[in-house]
Amino acid sequence: MSIKDNVDFVKEELSSEEKFLEGFVKIERFYKKYKLIIIAAVVIIVGGTIGYYVSNYFQKQTKLEANIAFNKVLENPNDKAALDLLKEKNEQLFQVAKFIQASKEGTSADIQVKFLKELTAYEKALSNKNIEQLNTLSMNNDFLLKEFAIFNKALIQTNEGKYKDAKATLQLIPEDSKVNDLVNVLKHYLVTK
Repeated sequence: MSIKDNVDFVKEELSSEEKFLEGFVKIERFYKKYKLIIIAAVVIIVGGTIGYYVSNYFQKQTKLEANIAFNKVLENPNDKAALDLLKEKNEQLFQVAKFIQASKEGTSADIQVKFLKELTAYEKALSNKNIEQLNTLSMNNDFLLKEFAIFNKALIQTNEGKYKDAKATLQLIPEDSKVNDLVNVLKHYLVTK
């Protein structure tokens, strides 16, 4: 019986080795058949990974250079080299620097950054007491100072003696607004008008 057990064991071992060799041969055939596709996929994956990390590195370097140039411009607004570098590396940050510089000088600058552009238009409308421009700004749902613009519109109308218009304008400001305290003060004033 022990010889029979040994023969069965040898048969099982040969069978498992055969299966292993058979699997190895199948893998080798598959590799030979799709060799170019496999190599191309590996090259694309490795190249893509390297490209991703190199791109991130250069973006971080550009951001760092732009921030350094921005700090230099804040320290010395006449630093032409820093301004040029900032314009080249980050146009929006350059626009912010122009806005800050114009605010310090009391002038206005042509700014294309959305919120700063709206803020500049808001400042112009307030200084000119332009109700139409304040109305246009307050109709923009994305405007950061929308409710404050509505309040200022009502304040200008009050100063012009248009009390009914001012009361109607104040009704546009919601009750949960941050400017509601100012609205209540103006409404209290308008009660007698």
